[in-house]
Amino acid sequence: MSAVKTTKAVMSQSLKHASIVARRSHDRGHADHGWLNTYHTFSFASYFDPNFKSFGSLRVLNEDRVAPNNGFPFHTHRDAEIFSYILSGELTHRDSMMGNGATGASKDQFYRIRRGDVQFTTGGTGISHSEENEHANETVHFLQIWALPWKNGLKPRYHDLSIDEDKKRQGFVTIISPLKAGKQASPAQEQAAIPAIPDTIPIHADMLMGASIIAPNSSATWTIGGHGAVTSKQDRKIYVHLPMTKDGKCKIRMPDGTILAEGDGAFVTGVNAGDGLEIQSVGVAEAEVVILDSN
Repeated sequence: MSAVKTTKAVMSQSLKHASIVARRSHDRGHADHGWLNTYHTFSFASYFDPNFKSFGSLRVLNEDRVAPNNGFPFHTHRDAEIFSYILSGELTHRDSMMGNGATGASKDQFYRIRRGDVQFTTGGTGISHSEENEHANETVHFLQIWALPWKNGLKPRYHDLSIDEDKKRQGFVTIISPLKAGKQASPAQEQAAIPAIPDTIPIHADMLMGASIIAPNSSATWTIGGHGAVTSKQDRKIYVHLPMTKDGKCKIRMPDGTILAEGDGAFVTGVNAGDGLEIQSVGVAEAEVVILDSN
């Protein structure tokens, strides 16, 4: 986790070697199905752009809003690492492994995830689940993210994690980190599911996910590669996303001066593990920033 500090009026000197390319919200794929209002950073469903198919291990970044009493019925995933980051509202998971599921804290149970929660699925050899907004009158707003695993045919698995809001206001909190045992993990190591960074969700990819809530006129710095947590140290691929949470009132400044508004993102390349990526909050409302750090 990195500390929040008051913003400076100068650009970062440590990332002069970086390339930063904005991905504007209005350029994303978009579909409004009535029950689902969704934006696609990468090619997904009926949206296809050959220039935006993936970025490192990152394959999908959808920003979804699902209306009350609606959702995704049972569907199957294979050979993908899939996680949902809840911004507001609640989402209920049921699956083919546990029938109707249960509400609880165990990482192998299903439950209603709410703001501050992350739910993670290893699709592996195949798992079917549903994701429903069962609330009577509240829309659920969340990020659905897919990563490409380092190998196929993994055993399906679920994890969940709740992130303290106050910790995110102190700096970037790492939420997901690589499985510590790596690609050659034994069945016992897979079952133990120990992440490279304690108290995070383990992913079968050389990827990190972090988030911070940054007050106006403050900044937070993400340490690329997570202090040695990743295998690939050179030429990391960082995607920064600013969700649409404050009706346009939050903005952030990237190290090269690029300003991102709500719904915007940025591709950061030419950076290495150990580099610091400082994000400044320059809007009138606090900015919730999500970072995906991939090989």
